[in-house]
Amino acid sequence: MVSLAVAMGVGRFAFTPLFPLMVRDGLLGGESGALIAASNYLGYLVGALVAARLRVQPAMLVALGLISTIAVTAAVGGTSSIPLWVALRFLAGVLSAWTLVATSAWGLGWLASLGRPHLAGVLFAGVGLGIAGAGLFCLVAADPHVSSLRMWLQLAGWAGLAALLPLLVVWALPASAASPAAPLAAQAPRKPPVRTAGLVACYTLFGFGYILAATYLPALARQLVDDPQVFGLAWPLFGLAAAVSTIVVSWCLQNANRLRVWAASHLLMVVGVLLPCVWTSLPSVTIAALLVGGTFMVITMLAMQEARARAEGNATLVLGRMTAGFALGQLLGPLASAAMGRFTDDFTTALNHALVLAAAGLLSSAFYLWREARQPPERYS
Repeated sequence: MVSLAVAMGVGRFAFTPLFPLMVRDGLLGGESGALIAASNYLGYLVGALVAARLRVQPAMLVALGLISTIAVTAAVGGTSSIPLWVALRFLAGVLSAWTLVATSAWGLGWLASLGRPHLAGVLFAGVGLGIAGAGLFCLVAADPHVSSLRMWLQLAGWAGLAALLPLLVVWALPASAASPAAPLAAQAPRKPPVRTAGLVACYTLFGFGYILAATYLPALARQLVDDPQVFGLAWPLFGLAAAVSTIVVSWCLQNANRLRVWAASHLLMVVGVLLPCVWTSLPSVTIAALLVGGTFMVITMLAMQEARARAEGNATLVLGRMTAGFALGQLLGPLASAAMGRFTDDFTTALNHALVLAAAGLLSSAFYLWREARQPPERYS
């Protein structure tokens, strides 16, 4: 849980709450900020594609990813060069993908060997806790007299302290009894896994659907209320909803069909994505943050569990493909919004069109997952 909190909350998502503060300090503008965000998305995609090919044990990759993420985060605070920031956030994206894939393979393997798969919610709650923690840190530390660069260094220090626990755990327990430690590449047989293309496609549409709402909810909140103590709560609220929802779903719906819960989560996210388009107010942005944040990690947890269940011997390879699909989707989201902006009068109109497109993708994937859930297990496992 703490491993995912550091890798995702800091390595992937820390830029979202820190970006307005860097703009406040005159370090970034809208275009340069978009470039840095896109480089992180691209790094996440590259990291996911490479993760399954690395000849490194999962526990070792977790340790490598965490230590490197902390170093890269600190390096962001040590420079004011935009090209270096682009490169560093690209590396942070690569490392967060490696850590997510390795932690998922390691953690789900241990839970399976212990007969406690319902505890997967605790594992994946780490992402939401990391997002909420980074957001609350920025909310508390955002003093006009404290530079955003210093905050990057402080965040790296807190992440380093947090990472000590998972580093000690993976050192002591490198692999579960059911799946002995082996290089990641060696875990994947030559024959590709069966019936996972549909899951990858749905997970890609999920990445496309979630990223626009997750990226622009804090900005929408700031447009409505200029008090940073108010609009700054949008991101921690998003993360807290993500953390709580994974635990609740894994405990309360552990006997439910995974695909149906996944499909229902997509439908709830559709409402969250479309709500700011039809009702622009602080309550609507708050509800949207709860709906998108509350389903974001539930979908991630269910998708990873379903993919691993369908390809037990190819777990790392399949999880890497799923993560790569998600990364591709979230990379295409802002590009679609920017492309629509060339044919519309203003940014808000372009964003609304992109959100409608994202909702359509989520809706179509929900129908596919629901139909797939009606198939006998032997047809898709």
